[in-house]
Amino acid sequence: MARTSPISAGLLAFRRRNGLEVLLAHPGGPFWAKKDAGAWGIPKGLAEAGADLIETARREFTEETNLVPNGELIELKPVAQKSGKIVHAWAFEADFDLTQFASNTFEIDWPPKSGRRRAFPEIDRIAYFSMTAAAEKILAYQRPLLIELERRFA
Repeated sequence: MARTSPISAGLLAFRRRNGLEVLLAHPGGPFWAKKDAGAWGIPKGLAEAGADLIETARREFTEETNLVPNGELIELKPVAQKSGKIVHAWAFEADFDLTQFASNTFEIDWPPKSGRRRAFPEIDRIAYFSMTAAAEKILAYQRPLLIELERRFA
C-alpha cells in the first residue's frame, strides 16, 4: 500500500539532572534566525518509502548533530504536522557533550531571487532544556512527545 502522507523519523534524547531534561535542536537558516519560542524540535528527517524508520531516525540525528545515539530506544506515539506529515519518534537517555555538536548544511538562494547560493547549517544550535522550558521552546505539534516522555519517566 502506498503512503498518502510523507513520514519523518527522529530521536528525542533526554537526561536526568535535577529532573528530566530534553535535547532540542534549533533550525538553521535565515527564516529561523530570529525565532526562538515554538521553533525548536527534535532532530529528524524524511524517511524514504520502504526505509527502516529507526535507521532513518538514527542517521538523521547523527547528520544533524554530529552525536551518535546509543542505547535503548523507547517508541513514542507519532505526531502530525499541519501539512499532514507524520513524525515517528523514539526517546533515549543520553548526556551528550554538546561541544561536539556540528550539523550538516543545506543551500538556498539567499537573498531570495538573487541567484546567489548560500549554505546554512540544518541545525544552528542544540541544548538541553528542563521540561518546562522545553514546552515553551518546542514546535507545538511536537509537544505531545514531551508530555508522553514526562508521563513515562518523571
